[in-house]
Amino acid sequence: MENPEKDRGRHRRRAVVPVGATGRGPGLALRLPIRTSLLLLGLLMTGLAQVPVPASAPRGFWALPENLTVVEGAAAELWCGVSAPGSTVQWAKDGLLLGPDPRIPSFPRYRLQGDPTKGEFHLHIEACDLSDDAGYECQVSRSETGPELVSPRVILSILVPPKVLQLTPEAGSTVTWVAGQEYLVSCVSGDAKPAPDITFLLSGQTISDISANVNEGSQEKLFTTEATARVTPQSSDNGQLLVCEGSSPALDTPIKASITMNVLFPPGPPVIEWPGLDEGHARAGQNLELLCMARGGNPLATLQWLKNGQPVSTAWGTEHTQAVARSMLVMIVRPEDHGARLSCEAYNSVSTDIQERGVTLQVTFPPSAITILGSASQSENKNVTLSCITKSSRPRVLLRWWLGWRQLLSTEETVIDGLHGGYISMSNLTFLARREDNGLTLTCEAFSEAFTKETFKKSLALNVKYPAQKLWIEGPPEGQRLRAGTRVRLVCLAIGGNPDPSLTWYKDSRTVTEPRPPQEPRRVQLGNLEKSGSTFSRELVLISGPSDNQAKFTCKAGQLSASTQLVVQFPPTNVTILANASALRPGDALNLTCVSVSSNPPVNLSWDKEGERLEGVAATPRSAPFKGSAAARSVLLRMSSRDHGHRVTCRAHSTELRETVSAFYRLNVLYPPEFLGEQVLMVTAVEQGEALLPVSVSANPAPEAFNWTFRGYRLSPAGGPRHRILSGGALQLWNVTRADDGLYQLHCQNSEGTAEALVRLDVHYIVCTVDANPILPEMFNWERLGEEEEDQSLDDMEKISKGSTGRLRIHHAKLTQAGAYQCIVDNGVAPPARGLVRLVVRFAPHVEHPSPLTKVAAAGDSTSSATLHCRARGVPNIVFTWTKNGVPLDLQDPRYTEHTYHQSGVHSSLLTIANVSAAQDYALFTCTATNPLGSDHTDIQLVSISRPDPPLGLKVVSMTPYSVGLEWKPGFDGGLPQSFQVRYEALGTPGFLYMNVLPPQATTFTLTGLQPSTRYRVWLLASNALGDSGIADKGSQISVTTPGLDQPSGEPDYQLPTEQPAGPSRLPLLPVLFAVGGLLLLSNASCVGGFLWQRRLKRLAEGISEKTEAGSEEDRVRNEYEESQWTGDRDTRSSMVSTTDVEPYYHSMRDFSPQLLPTLEEVSYPRGVTGLKEENMAFPGHVYDELERLYAPSGAWGPLYDEVPMGSCDLYWPEDRYEDARGIYDQVAGDLDPMEPDALPFELRGQLV
Repeated sequence: MENPEKDRGRHRRRAVVPVGATGRGPGLALRLPIRTSLLLLGLLMTGLAQVPVPASAPRGFWALPENLTVVEGAAAELWCGVSAPGSTVQWAKDGLLLGPDPRIPSFPRYRLQGDPTKGEFHLHIEACDLSDDAGYECQVSRSETGPELVSPRVILSILVPPKVLQLTPEAGSTVTWVAGQEYLVSCVSGDAKPAPDITFLLSGQTISDISANVNEGSQEKLFTTEATARVTPQSSDNGQLLVCEGSSPALDTPIKASITMNVLFPPGPPVIEWPGLDEGHARAGQNLELLCMARGGNPLATLQWLKNGQPVSTAWGTEHTQAVARSMLVMIVRPEDHGARLSCEAYNSVSTDIQERGVTLQVTFPPSAITILGSASQSENKNVTLSCITKSSRPRVLLRWWLGWRQLLSTEETVIDGLHGGYISMSNLTFLARREDNGLTLTCEAFSEAFTKETFKKSLALNVKYPAQKLWIEGPPEGQRLRAGTRVRLVCLAIGGNPDPSLTWYKDSRTVTEPRPPQEPRRVQLGNLEKSGSTFSRELVLISGPSDNQAKFTCKAGQLSASTQLVVQFPPTNVTILANASALRPGDALNLTCVSVSSNPPVNLSWDKEGERLEGVAATPRSAPFKGSAAARSVLLRMSSRDHGHRVTCRAHSTELRETVSAFYRLNVLYPPEFLGEQVLMVTAVEQGEALLPVSVSANPAPEAFNWTFRGYRLSPAGGPRHRILSGGALQLWNVTRADDGLYQLHCQNSEGTAEALVRLDVHYIVCTVDANPILPEMFNWERLGEEEEDQSLDDMEKISKGSTGRLRIHHAKLTQAGAYQCIVDNGVAPPARGLVRLVVRFAPHVEHPSPLTKVAAAGDSTSSATLHCRARGVPNIVFTWTKNGVPLDLQDPRYTEHTYHQSGVHSSLLTIANVSAAQDYALFTCTATNPLGSDHTDIQLVSISRPDPPLGLKVVSMTPYSVGLEWKPGFDGGLPQSFQVRYEALGTPGFLYMNVLPPQATTFTLTGLQPSTRYRVWLLASNALGDSGIADKGSQISVTTPGLDQPSGEPDYQLPTEQPAGPSRLPLLPVLFAVGGLLLLSNASCVGGFLWQRRLKRLAEGISEKTEAGSEEDRVRNEYEESQWTGDRDTRSSMVSTTDVEPYYHSMRDFSPQLLPTLEEVSYPRGVTGLKEENMAFPGHVYDELERLYAPSGAWGPLYDEVPMGSCDLYWPEDRYEDARGIYDQVAGDLDPMEPDALPFELRGQLV
């Protein structure tokens, strides 16, 4: 390549004073001081420079500069030796004078080097760069000794090496190429001078197919070279480098850039390594392992095994160090694999074709089974014909027969084609069966040279049949009489025979089996065949019955048989009574026939009715089943209503067997209702109390309806506010008034007819009227009788008085206002009159939740019973429902019985569970109490009997220095009687002391024998028959400290007497005597008055006590029925309930005679009575919402209304009827005219508040 510098002029001699001039170097400026002398010198030298000087031998130079080439960054030195001393010498760069200063300030890298005295003015350039590439001249100024000298112009060439090579693809990367395909690679050099040469090396070999272009560089005098190579990689180039080299005179060694080639190429063909010498040959059952390998390839080969073109294995592994892929095929060779082609395929992502290596299997397999067709069981002296057939085998097998150790010759042999290229061999055999060959092994054997180490056999045991030699039966002698139910044992025996005799039993030609009907005893037991030597036996044990009479029992063994016959005596198998009519009515004639179906011997028949013997007509005996005899006897009866439900019995008696069989016929006589002699015709009741008009009637069918009428008015069967017709027909009344007195007509009806009865209700009542003089406007006063003072307030009630009648009006009665009220009338004449009344408020049910009732225990052994008690308060009456684990309880189940009791506002339901089962009944029972105002419920857990729970709420109620009074609440008793024991200890004293609580059921106890001022820890234990409750519960232990002797005791009701101080009194004696005398007179008067007052109080208390006791007795025997008793079948229904557990509600009315209440004259309530407690007045709590009349209360308050609808007129007393003594009644019953008691319907009578 030519240097562009050659185009420049070589001998230009020009000197320019560089004052303020700028050189060609980038950014370089020379600034010289302007002085006159220097200016003149410059002009002179310029003139000298224009004088031509021969270039060949300039005068005055002993050393001339020469052309010089250096690499960028190196130092360059141009020589200039001048032989004219004293001359001024400077260098010019491309015509620019650098100045005579040796340091050349304008060019820091330039300096003159050498000894000027010797004429050495060499130009030294440090760290040359491209700006130094120029023409240089050494100029000598004119002097006295000589003219101006200029050296020849020389060129300083700066070589710039390329700094970088830019390779495409990017240098240092790895490129993935496919072998055999052509790819273009370009390499561009960086700026350089001169332009560099670029070569490509592929795997160390120079690539010849290269095109290169030289382009201008980024600066003047700089050049770049761009070269492109066409590369076709081969598999051997995989992993090798493709290198781009840039060489330049400025470089000692070429610069390089390279990429790594990842050359993809297909793998080599697969190779299968076959185990053994014979490729393709294998034996069935062999575990064949074939290895397929493929070498080379990038990526390494993917291998898969195919069987008949279908993939069977796609698992393979690779080893990159050895560049090999391996795949192992493991298979169990089977006969059906014969002829199959196994091939291994190798390929990768750049394979154009799949490479394959295959092998065809030649499988050797023996027969999988040998089958002998035909029966090896044959009677003696007869031919046995058998065939032996093998499954397919390869190669074929030969067959031979063996009987024991004796070989038999086959009669025919055949070979046919089998499965999987194999062969089936067949061999037929016929020989004579002999008794001595019985039991020998008959074998068909298959063999072949290919299976020398194996033998294939099929064997059968030869069974030669021959009959038994003898057969007989052992059992009761024939003709012996056996009674039904006797256990009979028959044994059948046989000798010899093959096969073993079956010994089958027959009864009258039918095979005897051993039936096992469910829940029936086994009457026939058929034993197994027993063998002892050559003797065989089979036992038949049976419980003789009627069907065995004259039956023939046979035992058979092949053609042999033996028989025996039984004689069985039995009572009648069935006694049946036949009637000529089913629907009977009084006066009908009934003919009953008793038939004894079969018996042996014959029986005698007889009739009786409820123990009374009847005469009948006997029929002629006749033959019957089971070789017995039948008998019949008839009787004729005339029916009446008293015969309903009676039993007519027929008895069949066998004199010889001393046994009787009977059957009865229950008479069902249809008759209209009939009232019984025990029907109550008179019932007494107390006004404002309850009454029950019972019904005692007999009818068949049961009465369809019970209709009650009173004074011509029919009472609603659905009930009303003050009456209810019970399920048995009884009429229940409450809040009885005097208007209810009279005759009640009962009309009973069924499908057969009707009956009527009159029951009189006698109402006893007490009228509280004021018969006083004078009658004062404010003589009426009301008091509320309650425990709390705040309960006695009447501020929210209205007091009304008019004439001789006073009233207390309560607006919007509330439950807190329920209770007893006292009317006090005081007109100034002592003593005041008093009367009592009770306000009853209706309210929703409230179920009591006592702790002992949360759990009930019973043994779950299906023999015990449990009773769950649910008690609730509410008005009106409450209906109870039960659920078990949330599911409604089916009270139709005979295991569940519910009894409901109602007394006043307290209602109880007792659920009795019979035959308690742990699996079924240990559950959570829920009792729900419901009335029209709402509902409430409680849960009761039925559990197993267990130890008792710890007592609850142990506390101290009294204390002395020597004793502590304790009180507690019993816990759950575990279902067994429990007792209590106190355990205590004195702190600081070792050991415990124990005291048993007596009586065992007590809940209070005084612990004695303690020491004063001592701290004790006390525990209370509960125990029953299963153990005690333990002491872990904190509620059953306390700590107490007894008081000292100088401290007051802690007993709330006990106070020590206070002693007066000793010494004489300071009071004067005479005044004291007068005071004492006056006090004595006053005390005598007080005693007399107090005696009279106490006597009156005593009479009052006795009257109330009598009423309370009468009421308590009435609680036990109340004038109420659970349901009236009507006798249809004259069976009395009854239930027993312990009076110690519940208050009974229903009782018999047979001896009904209620006690009457005392009159007002008998019981008075004086004003200001002290010591008269509320409980002694027999008033209930706030549990009702209706107003009891102003009469003395009965001892037992019964339920009043089921539901009381209130109208607008019910809230006010009739203002125009105050003078009437019956004004204490409301408009429902109180406003009726005495002569017209039935002017209103019965449902509207009564007293509503």
